[in-house]
Amino acid sequence: LLYRLQSKHFKKLIMEIKLKTVPLAGYSDKLSGRPGDRLNFMVSCEHRSDFTAELFRSISADPNPQGLGVVEQSCDEFFTKKSFLSRKQSFHPGSYAISEQPLKITADDKISFSVLIYPTLQCANSQSIIEFGQFSLTLNTEGQVVFVCDAGSVMSSNAVSLRRWQRVEAQITKLGQISISLGSLDGSDTFEPTLKQLNRELDLSQNASVVIAGQLNGDAIINCFNGKIEQPEIYVGSNSLASWDFSRNMSSMTVPGSGCPNLKLINAPTRAVTGALWDASEMNWQHKPEHYASIAFHEDDIYDFNWEPDFSFVIPPNMPSGIYIMRISCGDDYDAMPFFVCPEKDKPQAKVCVLVSTFTYVIYGNHARPDYDDTWLEKIADWNAYPHNPAQFQNYGLSTYNNHSDGSGVCHASHKRPLFNLRPGYLTFGQANCSGLRHFQADSHLISWLHAKGIEYEIITDEELHNEGVSAIQSYKALLTGSHPEYHTNETLEALTQYRDQGGALHYLGGNGFYWRIARHSEEESLLEIRRAEDGLRAWASEPGEYYNGFDGAYGGLWRRNGRPPQQLVGVGFTAQGTFNGMPYKRVCFDPDFDWVFDGIEDEIIGDFGFSGNGAAGFELDRVDPKLDPGHKITILAQSFATDDHFILVPEEQLTHLTNLSGGPESDVKRADMIYFETPTGGRVFSVGSITFCGSLPWNNFDNPVSRLLLNVLSNSLGEPI
Repeated sequence: LLYRLQSKHFKKLIMEIKLKTVPLAGYSDKLSGRPGDRLNFMVSCEHRSDFTAELFRSISADPNPQGLGVVEQSCDEFFTKKSFLSRKQSFHPGSYAISEQPLKITADDKISFSVLIYPTLQCANSQSIIEFGQFSLTLNTEGQVVFVCDAGSVMSSNAVSLRRWQRVEAQITKLGQISISLGSLDGSDTFEPTLKQLNRELDLSQNASVVIAGQLNGDAIINCFNGKIEQPEIYVGSNSLASWDFSRNMSSMTVPGSGCPNLKLINAPTRAVTGALWDASEMNWQHKPEHYASIAFHEDDIYDFNWEPDFSFVIPPNMPSGIYIMRISCGDDYDAMPFFVCPEKDKPQAKVCVLVSTFTYVIYGNHARPDYDDTWLEKIADWNAYPHNPAQFQNYGLSTYNNHSDGSGVCHASHKRPLFNLRPGYLTFGQANCSGLRHFQADSHLISWLHAKGIEYEIITDEELHNEGVSAIQSYKALLTGSHPEYHTNETLEALTQYRDQGGALHYLGGNGFYWRIARHSEEESLLEIRRAEDGLRAWASEPGEYYNGFDGAYGGLWRRNGRPPQQLVGVGFTAQGTFNGMPYKRVCFDPDFDWVFDGIEDEIIGDFGFSGNGAAGFELDRVDPKLDPGHKITILAQSFATDDHFILVPEEQLTHLTNLSGGPESDVKRADMIYFETPTGGRVFSVGSITFCGSLPWNNFDNPVSRLLLNVLSNSLGEPI
């Protein structure tokens, strides 16, 4: 008991140190909606005074003072500025499993516990394996397993080995004998059980919840386990009273119990991971589920903060489709929560649709960049940019571009938490000599261009595209993507392909798009999964045998490795990445049939300027590859070859240090291709092949060759001058 109390107290102190919080933060339960939909806003405010909420429409999210700066329009007609009672809401990182109902036992002889563990991290605090009322199995700071009950405790004589399967067995008798053993599964390490006599008769009755991989401390979860757990089982006498097979119901957040309550998984631990039986004879968990009978838990998993709503907003019928910001403030602190208003279903009012890449935004949500430096804070202050960075507040949950504390990759993402990098004015690259923006903020360059040119548009996000299919976009004459539509489900790609092949005009205005395959959880739709399998430019690599999604069983990784390269949809695909620098395009098409593209543009050099990388073609580049497209009659309009030595071919293009898949010099394929093609069914595709293209649109107050070129292309798609 003393051990348990001390470990809980120590863990609580560690949590208080780790859980650095911002004074005011919030999030919404939905990122998008249509008229009539309700959005709930969850807020934590550490001030004593009330906080206020005010609604704005977002025009520009770039804080660069050399450009427009952050531009927002007040929307008092839709939401009157209001005050709300401040309260601090807590959150508890760490994944675990808990029984849906208490487990009741009466033991006349003994109780035993058995479990397989694969620990991955030795911590400065204890890690709970199983907790059941007065009984617990815990990994201590020295790596030994401790069996604790109210009457006393016993410790294994040996320590665990990290990243290796081991069996833990513990037993306690009514007469007070307590024992524990820890050994390898292959028998290479054999140790005698540690025994202790407590010298008094014990009451082994218990009626409590079973918790796997964590300990409950009031409303908080503490002492979370890092690693994989398999086959937990509780015996009364010689009979198995409770056991859980983690290979069952794999794609669910519920694990069925065998003669006992089901387990509910909290904070989305990772399933479809290799277990103790895995021998590399099968790579697909669906074929040998018994080889995948484990769950990987992490102390820093976080899916849903589970904050209570502070206020709601119902989208009114007369609210124009667009990007909106719910700003909350108290004293000198503020937060700004974007959401995306789509038009009434099946009643579009505009001819142009902007596809907002919310799946990509969430996958990158709270990306703590390894190159973050506190020197960025001076620039952030000078520009009045968004003040908080995920690198400073990693306890808010990291992105799938980060690693867990045990070094494994983060493969789950959710928007049900404050996402610092999904805020107007957020700087991705604080050291850049340009705006240094990506994702939501970079996409606002396109939004501000549409407003500057007076082009009516409506918003559709990945959410609607996934749920509704092509019907969400089929009425629009032209569809524009943002700068980086990287992550897609099968449903979103199908919808875009159908839109194009039904005669729609698809404008891909970014780079490294349609690259990774993701899955949505069937029970928790805001939860996304990415497996970084075998290839691609990866922040981390999935472990062997773990390339198949747990959520839907599909093979994960690149769409290219799933037989659906980006070239099939938009004619170009990811070929090279470099530093956040841009280069200009050079016109290469002088066919009179395409003079309309370059109408009003005299120079062959286009885009040697911009707020993203100082050039229209940069950072991540896409090119044509005839081997990967299905025979599109592509016209290359302009090209930009990488002149920066820091640009590299993506791994899927590289064969050896001397050869690549193109068969030619590496310098020839490190390029961006701006292209145009038409489908036999009347569809049209314009692709720019660069992630920094949109950053050039606002240059010189939107009066520049890149802006003119896009205006020409969009006018042609709409069949009318703009």
